[in-house]
Amino acid sequence: MFRLFSRFTGWKIISVVCILTLTLSACQAASIPSDSNPTDGAKLSVLQATITPVQSIEPTDPLESPTEVNDVPVNQAQTAIPSGIVDSQPTPRPTLGPDDWQQFPVIPTEISVRAREIYQRGLAKGNDPAHFSKLGDCQNITTYFLAMYDNPELYTLGEQNSELQDTIDYFAGSWSRESKSVKGGFNVASVFNPIFSDREICEKNESPLDCELRLYKPSIVLISMEEWWNGDVPKYETYLRRIVETVIAHGAVPVLATKADNLEGDHDINRAIVNLAYEYELPLWNFWLAVQPIPAHGLQKDGFHLTNGINDFSSSAQLKRGWVQRNLTALQVLDVVRKGLENP
Repeated sequence: MFRLFSRFTGWKIISVVCILTLTLSACQAASIPSDSNPTDGAKLSVLQATITPVQSIEPTDPLESPTEVNDVPVNQAQTAIPSGIVDSQPTPRPTLGPDDWQQFPVIPTEISVRAREIYQRGLAKGNDPAHFSKLGDCQNITTYFLAMYDNPELYTLGEQNSELQDTIDYFAGSWSRESKSVKGGFNVASVFNPIFSDREICEKNESPLDCELRLYKPSIVLISMEEWWNGDVPKYETYLRRIVETVIAHGAVPVLATKADNLEGDHDINRAIVNLAYEYELPLWNFWLAVQPIPAHGLQKDGFHLTNGINDFSSSAQLKRGWVQRNLTALQVLDVVRKGLENP
């Protein structure tokens, strides 16, 4: 009996370790090559390894994984919609055409009344107007994304972008903060599974998303999820919708981002992202459109990872690099969203 128990327990431990390994190793990056210019190193977005695209990896869905993972109870009280907050359900709107998503601007041109209502009610609940959170996979970790704005030596705005400094100052601290809902290998399902939460900070059975919302009390959440292993786009949309409604329920404004790649082959994921932003009247960051004019659409040879560069936005050469476009346009979007929420 003891041998049977030990063997069963051992397999449970091995299963959980395997799932964690598959999930967290999906988006690993290489260090800067030794021949990099040391004077540019501080501003250089760290080079990513050219690996097999993440979508080709097919680990078990974290929310539909073996019994060992599903046995972890989910705190339903934290995922339920609190009373007194804007209804998270969307208002019916005309359906977009299949290619209409490509016409949405990189940076939103206006902020909806509904988004401002979410923002104001969130402030009444205690959310911090100077806090924004990030939710996503390896293309959102601080090694590459936005963190340099907390260090003036790591970026150059240039004269044409100098007005963005006010927004950089306004969100000081949020840029380089390690979000509890960002991790290499995360997908739209992972952020709901408590097994992937930081056990030292998050509460028992608290999901990464709920943990981040509770700890940081953001007024804006930048949502950028490129990865979906099994190609089931309807399931991707289901989980993304749940993310949107959870963020709204906490009184924060979701900002949805499209992705640069098209590994699924038919742009179905970007189409789903834009449809949800349109349906819920939320700000959209159409990053896909931003990289269309630049070489290889800002992608490395693997068709997933972004090309690297120095965050000097005064340089036309650097603006042809995927990571440089990502960092600049994300800042521009947050600038527009901040001002639109504050000044109806």
